[in-house]
Amino acid sequence: MTRFQAYRLFEDKGKVSGRVVELALDELSAGEVTLRVAYSSVNYKDALAATGQGKIIRGYPRIGGIDLAGTVAASRDARFREGDEVVVHGFGVGVDIDGGHAQYARVSGDWVLPLPAGLSLLDAATIGVAGYTAALSIHLMELNDLRPELGKVVVSGATGGVGSIAIDMLSQRGYHATAITGKDAEHDYLKHLGAAEVLPRNSLEMGAHPLEKALWAGAIDSVGGDFLGWLTRSMQPYGTIACFGNAGGAELHTTVIPFILRGVRLLGINANSPMPLRRIVWQRIATDLRPRHLEAIAHIITLEELPAACAKQLKAETRGRTVIQLQP
Repeated sequence: MTRFQAYRLFEDKGKVSGRVVELALDELSAGEVTLRVAYSSVNYKDALAATGQGKIIRGYPRIGGIDLAGTVAASRDARFREGDEVVVHGFGVGVDIDGGHAQYARVSGDWVLPLPAGLSLLDAATIGVAGYTAALSIHLMELNDLRPELGKVVVSGATGGVGSIAIDMLSQRGYHATAITGKDAEHDYLKHLGAAEVLPRNSLEMGAHPLEKALWAGAIDSVGGDFLGWLTRSMQPYGTIACFGNAGGAELHTTVIPFILRGVRLLGINANSPMPLRRIVWQRIATDLRPRHLEAIAHIITLEELPAACAKQLKAETRGRTVIQLQP
């Protein structure tokens, strides 16, 4: 019987803890496709779940990890065969059912995406749900007429997983990517990824007028709150904002003026998107949106190093993507 290692989360009297354990396949959540996980990653949601700081997990014990890349070990779904390389993220993986922080996972066949040609499993895990969010943002913004010649595209939270990959993707598409960060020591890293300019977060003058100086043709925002409010006021006419985070607060304070006088477009980005859209976006990730600096973005760790990585994630002491190598 196959036995494997997993980082499993437990709850005792309201306190969440995790540890590396050895499991058998029949201890995994139900599903038609069993996967040998090559790599997973550490996302902010994973860190919240692993430390119990957010009510993320529904039902314990649970293996966390909301994304994974690996090969099919066994399948009762005719669409997949042993040895197929695949990517999985979202659909409740690592939340409602066991996720990617283990050497094996079992999921519904409807959630499995064949690895696009040209990407390795390490590429796919480094990209993961964060890179998919970046690519989905660019994809939807371009459907709303964003083009490089229209002007600058600003990226907040630029050293994070989404921000890092967004800058990489934008720059290789020909956009003038402006990175905003509170980490002064990371300016060279962001320029290496392709940022045309880097602005310290504390240097911004946001003002309070219904319309501020028109600065940006596009914006990819993980901050929300007052920062997002300022973005709505400082977009160029018909500028497009992709919004997917609330690190700076969940409330949005703005007026209708930017929307009716400048035609600003505010796009909500939900990475748990339907499979047809995923296929389109992942194909773009493997082709015209393919990041060029994944080696610089990825920091590879072992399963035993996961607790320390989660703690760093919550303290905003990481940059790029933390990738867990699960097989030798």
